[in-house]
Amino acid sequence: MHVKILDERVVSRAKARGIDVLVYAPHFVRLPTIRARAERFSDDELLVVPAREVFTGAWNDRKHLLAIGLSDPVPDFITLDGALDEFARQEAATLVPHPELLTVSLTADDVAEHRESLHAVETYNAKAFARHNRRGREIAHEVGLPGFGSSYAHLRGTIGEAWTEFDRDIDSEADLVDALREGADRRVKRRSGLSHTLRGAIEFAHLGYENSWGKVDRLLLSGMEPTHPNHIAYDGRFDDVSVY
Repeated sequence: MHVKILDERVVSRAKARGIDVLVYAPHFVRLPTIRARAERFSDDELLVVPAREVFTGAWNDRKHLLAIGLSDPVPDFITLDGALDEFARQEAATLVPHPELLTVSLTADDVAEHRESLHAVETYNAKAFARHNRRGREIAHEVGLPGFGSSYAHLRGTIGEAWTEFDRDIDSEADLVDALREGADRRVKRRSGLSHTLRGAIEFAHLGYENSWGKVDRLLLSGMEPTHPNHIAYDGRFDDVSVY
């Protein structure tokens, strides 16, 4: 939990690394598209679970949430409360990715305030630096929420660098949602050594692309994001919580 890319090479690497379940949550892609692609790459060896990392808040106060088990699409650029209410309505598992990382994350105060609506806090992210992961563990401990680990892979080479090992078999999307919502016992695990450290540094450097050319392409060249709340696909259902 979770990755941003999915193709044959990603699936092959995940299997080689011993991953049984891959949570797929690309940025700015609508849920039906994510779900269809997840189904395409799932097989008897690897279950790919569709998810959404939703960008809540305006550009200067962005807070990411990871929702697993959504049945209906939820756009980006809505209020934090609006997203949490919608996730609760759909009985999804609501997770906190990379807390207090840069300017795109829930703070410790946010997590404490909304603790009853959340099911886990990311305590290890292969993209993050040691101080960020340490802070994640502190926040999870302070609020009494379980942790989870993630490769957060935007690049194929990071697949399998970090993972979450549950105390039970996960054979379906519903199984994973139940394990998360019930607070099932788990262990957060990761690879180690120089190659792991370098892989994390390369992933972090990829943020430069995301926040430069990637953002220019998305905002200026590609038109309205597919996950914008004003997009026709959402039929005005989120107008009351849209921040744009």
